[in-house]
Amino acid sequence: MKKLVATGILAILCTAAFLQTSKQANYEAGKKVYTQACMPCHMADGKGISGMNPPLVKTQWVLGDKKRLINIVLKGIEEPLTIEGEEYVIPMPAQPQLTNQQIADVLTYIRNSFGNKASVVTVAEVKKVRGK
Repeated sequence: MKKLVATGILAILCTAAFLQTSKQANYEAGKKVYTQACMPCHMADGKGISGMNPPLVKTQWVLGDKKRLINIVLKGIEEPLTIEGEEYVIPMPAQPQLTNQQIADVLTYIRNSFGNKASVVTVAEVKKVRGK
């Protein structure tokens, strides 16, 4: 019985370690996508450019509805945004060239960087939104 319990605990620990390693790999992949596709407008610190490109730091646009966030990456956004009383006027171009995996990775990175703490974005979630 002790051997069975020990084996079960070991399996749980290995699974947790795998999931943590997998999440870290997605985070690192997302950081690469961010550097190439997002950083020129949203800056290395995620604070954007005042009045032009919105911040990604602790806003409901980032931390809120994942479907809305995925749609922004897939379809872009044309209308001005007001975040914490400041208007941002530069449209965000659509990024349909990014794969579902790249979008999931970059949004997971953004939602867990710059002081943000939010759930991951999965490939299945991106695929579902892209399919609509």
